[in-house]
Amino acid sequence: MMNNILTPETIGLLLQALGTTLMMAVVAGIGSLILGVLVTMARVSPIPILRWAAWCYVQFFINVPLLALLILAVFALPDAGLIAPLTPTAIIVLTVYEAAYVAEAVRSGVNTVGVGQVEAGRALGFSLLQSFRFIIIPQSLRAVVQPLGNVMIALAMNTALAAVVGVVEFTSEVNKLNLVFAQPIQIFTGAGIVYMAIALVIGLAAGWIERRVAIVR
Repeated sequence: MMNNILTPETIGLLLQALGTTLMMAVVAGIGSLILGVLVTMARVSPIPILRWAAWCYVQFFINVPLLALLILAVFALPDAGLIAPLTPTAIIVLTVYEAAYVAEAVRSGVNTVGVGQVEAGRALGFSLLQSFRFIIIPQSLRAVVQPLGNVMIALAMNTALAAVVGVVEFTSEVNKLNLVFAQPIQIFTGAGIVYMAIALVIGLAAGWIERRVAIVR
């Protein structure tokens, strides 16, 4: 039965949709890492208003469902005059959503950096930004590689929600395929294996990076 489903045409459509999924995960992953680090810097900065704004950001995106954010961005914002293509909109939503989880992971890494190292940086004349750039953030990231890997796995899985708002990605194409062939067990089992493979690759990569950059204390 799978031979009837996996024709050259359907394989091409699935690979194209999978490419969209992977592209969304990579772009949103990079964006969420950058934004998450910036939010972390704000949360641990000595400036109260920055700490408060960063705390509000994290609490908002951690406690609001991603699907609600996607629906709001795709269907509500155009009514306010903010119109953008579906895929970039979904990527932006994924980025700002996952950045909150990245920020929490990196903040836990900040707690592993000894106060003495920061004080040593001050003694050497480092500004606050230089201390973040050369001392705090590099060590924090090295300490939380595996938690960040888990966030990236969740991000890859969350790309499937973009199908709900009309983005033609892997889950969307799998649903269309099932509507045509009505073979949910074979089709969705195959899709699950693909997502499992993506998660496995990310997990193995995170483990490899963690071993390479591990801090020996």
